[in-house]
Amino acid sequence: MAMTSNNRRLIETDDFDFVFLSRLGERESWRKEVHRPIYHVHKWWATRLGSVFRGILLGCMLDERANLARRFYERHAFSGATVFDPFLGSGTTIGEAHKLGFAALGRDINPVSVESARVGLGPLDRQELKRAFADLSESVGETIRSMYRSVDSRGRACDVLYYFWVMQAACPHCRHIQDLFSNYVFAKNARPDKKPEVQIVCPSCGAVFAARFSQREVACPSCRLAFNPEHAPLAGRTVGCTECGKRFTTLQAVGGIRPPFRLYAKLVLRRDGTKEYLPPSPADLEAYADCSRRLHAEARQGTLLIPDLVLQEGFNTTQAMRYGFVSWRDFFNDRQLLALSQLRSAIAEITDGPTRQALLTLFSGVLEFNNMFASYKGEGTGAVRHMFAHHILKPERTPIEANVWGTPKSSGSFLNLFRSRLLRAIDYRELPTELASTERASGQVCSPPFAGTLCEWGQRLPPRGIALSCGDSAASGLRDRSVNLIVTDPPFFDNVHYSELADFFFAWSQLPNRGLPQSTRSPKEVQDTDARHFSRKLQAVFRECCRVLKDDGLLVFTYHHSRNDGWKSLAEAILGAGLTVVNSHPVKSEMSVATPKSQAKEPIQLDIVIVCRKAGVASGCRTRQDAMDSASSKLRRLQAAGFRLSRNDQRVAFYGQLLATLEDSSDVSDLEECVERAVAATQLSVSAHQDSLPLFPDE
Repeated sequence: MAMTSNNRRLIETDDFDFVFLSRLGERESWRKEVHRPIYHVHKWWATRLGSVFRGILLGCMLDERANLARRFYERHAFSGATVFDPFLGSGTTIGEAHKLGFAALGRDINPVSVESARVGLGPLDRQELKRAFADLSESVGETIRSMYRSVDSRGRACDVLYYFWVMQAACPHCRHIQDLFSNYVFAKNARPDKKPEVQIVCPSCGAVFAARFSQREVACPSCRLAFNPEHAPLAGRTVGCTECGKRFTTLQAVGGIRPPFRLYAKLVLRRDGTKEYLPPSPADLEAYADCSRRLHAEARQGTLLIPDLVLQEGFNTTQAMRYGFVSWRDFFNDRQLLALSQLRSAIAEITDGPTRQALLTLFSGVLEFNNMFASYKGEGTGAVRHMFAHHILKPERTPIEANVWGTPKSSGSFLNLFRSRLLRAIDYRELPTELASTERASGQVCSPPFAGTLCEWGQRLPPRGIALSCGDSAASGLRDRSVNLIVTDPPFFDNVHYSELADFFFAWSQLPNRGLPQSTRSPKEVQDTDARHFSRKLQAVFRECCRVLKDDGLLVFTYHHSRNDGWKSLAEAILGAGLTVVNSHPVKSEMSVATPKSQAKEPIQLDIVIVCRKAGVASGCRTRQDAMDSASSKLRRLQAAGFRLSRNDQRVAFYGQLLATLEDSSDVSDLEECVERAVAATQLSVSAHQDSLPLFPDE
């Protein structure tokens, strides 16, 4: 289907049904990994919603009179068109384009991103993976399971689900070794109103016992100590020494040296399938010491590969380094290092290449749940809170050590992620479904199965062909005017520095090849705390996009930012690359209660879909008043559909629409003033983010 400047696409008009996409996005955002598992075989940040990007791609191809909600569920075969995503990320654009019949090109500067997408979109053989997993289970799996065996309160052998640790620090005044507990309640149900039992550790004798949620006075059944479990030494950033009574900061006590941790509890799975919280026994402590001895002995012999890359100063790494976590191996305890190293070595010996790479990627995903930065969410939910829940490397004072291989009742283990990530991704690839337009209907099959084959970068792609490449997207190597559409999601200025976090995984992936770079960081990565540098790097990628885009093609991307400098730098990048914004649309993009959102005063839950053409081919060039009216109308449509909008949601919608009024960089100087006037004039009711609820809470 050819696109010409005289034949507007649906996405260029105000009739583009972003409300319909927002409804689907709201539902998908609550279980992204279930509804689109192919983009979640490995951790990546700011993974976009597949439903939204399917709608964007359709909007780029359908005529301006088309009904998106109806055409969304039809099978399409845009076999004569090619889509390019210069910021591949987890592969959302590429997967959705493949389902719609496009040829698809994806490129990213970060190797962790590209390798994850290769596994999610490339060859996956269910039977071969199951055979390899069974072999691992019988060999290295049994070795790892033996590291997580203990006895229950009756002295019967059992599996350990989780060990509980607490960070310690020496009081700088009296040198007393202090446990850094902020609360002696260490386990509770996700719904304490329905299941009020909690688990408490005694600060005197270390006994573990049950009490009721919100009890302010408890008595230890072992030593009879009466205490308030919510009154613990750590309060905010300071600690009260239980020996001398003086207070000190944790950083003052740590002094840049990795702090020690003490094992204080365990959760075991008894033979009858019930769970039991217990304090560690002397045998448990000796078992850990034995793992330490084995780790150091095998490391000296050179039979184990353990990460030796060091952290580099950065926005996301500095906090961990101040606590003495200066090497990526410091993020693990000795038992975790021993188990993970043995598991990785066993996977590396698998002879079938695609199977080996898929299981290595799965192993990499296991890392985020099995380290000393992970914590306990409690019963009634996935028990392990992974280390990137806050998008930063935040040292955990009471970390959880999960069973690395896992049991059927574990969370975050190799066993569980094999089922929930790899096998679920294969299920979806064989029968890709779309979320239904009504909340009670089942998913609808609208696309053929995934082909599971990847082509070489630079070759002419067949229909539905996929090619992925790792490198700088400002120099793609693609031919001039060879791409029909560019659909992407660029980094959001300085929000999350992906490479700083991705190095955690890279430290393990590069182990067999010591000659690889020491980091995934690159000076060409489009992310920077300096707005001018960010704009310059983004402009270079957009300029390359303009070169490879056909003259009648569209460049469409999603973006949001809370600050004016984020929008100003974006505008300068667009205009400087020779592009013109013709329209924009607000669309639901994030789960309402995601951790980064819940911690924000004015959370942004909308992405702005920004639609561009080459300058001179078409022009947005609305008046500012027209842009304000259009944005206001779109916001009211979302609010009428039941979406609760913060002031920052309103601001990003106005910023996005104002981009279509800009003709050169001199027009960006008063954007912020225009936006604030527009928000004030619109007078939409604003709902506090704590009240944000899913539209479909039963799911």
